[in-house]
Amino acid sequence: MSFQAYLDKAEELTGKTPQEFVDMAREKNLTQHKEILAWLKSDYGLGTGHARALAHVILKGPEFEVRQTTGTHRDESGTLRLDGKKNRDK
Repeated sequence: MSFQAYLDKAEELTGKTPQEFVDMAREKNLTQHKEILAWLKSDYGLGTGHARALAHVILKGPEFEVRQTTGTHRDESGTLRLDGKKNRDK
């Protein structure tokens, strides 16, 4: 599963876009990886992988280093879409 796919699945599970999670975390003043994971797991029932993907975006933004260029974990670019899968499918 690619990095973007983790974010898309989290959106499917919660009904919230990655950007909405970024905004909510800012409103709650969550700045620590551990507290963000706890929040996402307890309030939204997300598993560790999906919570970690969102925590990365919350703390570091949509840019990331491309490490996987082949296989199921590959990512096409180093920039994640935060606007939500439904907005890309139009």
